Amino acid sequence: MAHYELSIETHFSAAHQLRGYDGDCARLHGHNWHVKLFIECTELDDLGMGIDYKIMKREVKAAIDKWDHYNLNDIAPFDRINPTSENVARLLCEEMQQRLDNERIRVSRVEVAETCTAKVIYWA
Repeated sequence: MAHYELSIETHFSAAHQLRGYDGDCARLHGHNWHVKLFIECTELDDLGMGIDYKIMKREVKAAIDKWDHYNLNDIAPFDRINPTSENVARLLCEEMQQRLDNERIRVSRVEVAETCTAKVIYWA
């Protein structure tokens, strides 16, 4: 059976600080967060696409706009949980699943990088 995985990349800028952390990240600091969204499917639509990249980009942008150029600690649920890369990736993946999953496609994973050398991948 054919299996496709489509991806797009984008980014947002946001500050955060880790509560209860013993180190530099306990202080307020910012990142240019890099995001990759992955969608898998086994069937293509009538045009021969799994999903239009334009739709993926639009929906990710809508999801991350609430974080872009803000202090994540001020935004729910990060006002209660630490805005770690792991939590950012999980929450973004869950939102993207709500926005995009259907009978033909599903969000398979989200990758979030705080820097070019530190990233997390959340598998759905």
